[in-house]
Amino acid sequence: MSWQDCAALVETGDPARFAATMAAPVSARARLMPLYAANLEIARAPWAASDPVIGEMRLQWWIDTIDDLSAGGVRPGHPVTEALAPMLVEHAGLSRLLGDIAEARRRDCWAEPFADRAELESYIDATAGNLMWAAAGVLGAGPEDEATVRLFANAAGMAAYFLAAPELAARGRHPLVFADRDMLRDLADAGLSAIRRARAARPRRAVLPAFWTGAEAEAVLGQVAADPTRIEAGRLGRSPLAGKLALARRVMMRTV
Repeated sequence: MSWQDCAALVETGDPARFAATMAAPVSARARLMPLYAANLEIARAPWAASDPVIGEMRLQWWIDTIDDLSAGGVRPGHPVTEALAPMLVEHAGLSRLLGDIAEARRRDCWAEPFADRAELESYIDATAGNLMWAAAGVLGAGPEDEATVRLFANAAGMAAYFLAAPELAARGRHPLVFADRDMLRDLADAGLSAIRRARAARPRRAVLPAFWTGAEAEAVLGQVAADPTRIEAGRLGRSPLAGKLALARRVMMRTV
């Protein structure tokens, strides 16, 4: 499978991430699309069956496959692995990040809610944080960039979780049951502060496409900060046109 085939999967399953990545240079797309396609398949695994144990087994397949591919092995059985394999060999640490994402997604197999804010934030960092850091890494980010990437990634991940909360509830999960309105507002304010700090750090141009996947995060967090009840009501987000304009503005200004 080529990176273009991976792009087709991302376009269908994660259209916002696809749009952000298509704003990047072709060389960056070729590196990001296999990564995002793998993340999409990992994120889907817990929901592929009603039995949580089967979801865990699917995630374990991905964990084992990522380990084998990073060592130069061959693991047939999924089209994404063909495009992902050379990246895992080339980029030291990428297999660990993807494996950690899959481990964190075990939580999605089960209905138990997060016990507190710390558990939610740890989950966001292990999923959204690791993914954006992996994306930045394949674009050339160095260790000195990690703190800035994770600042932004965790804010964007929290915004995405707020957006997903109504659907998670409809699927029998219990998102944010530990949080009252004040805590939700505080989480949103913390995310907005993190985005401002990441923007002030002026990340290097080559890694900016990794940040663009969170182009709508600032608007969503602002909505939650103003009225946390919008989460449960499913009234977060903006029009598709507003989202496109937000992305275009960041691309043109070369910022996050």
